[in-house]
Amino acid sequence: MASYTAQVNTIHKKFTAALKKAKTKQAINKVYSAHRKDHERLLKKHLAEEMRQIKKAKAQLD
Repeated sequence: MASYTAQVNTIHKKFTAALKKAKTKQAINKVYSAHRKDHERLLKKHLAEEMRQIKKAKAQLD
């Protein structure tokens, strides 16, 4: 699995490329909306993964 930072870089490259291709304000808004959803999805996944690590570490201390 790729690191969080690598995945963020991939999302930003995709966003930058799509933003350059956008010709209208509506297209720019659509690109931003998709970019934001990608970020939210990735962050949710990342935080869930960290929470699993925390629970595992706590379980080892018991």
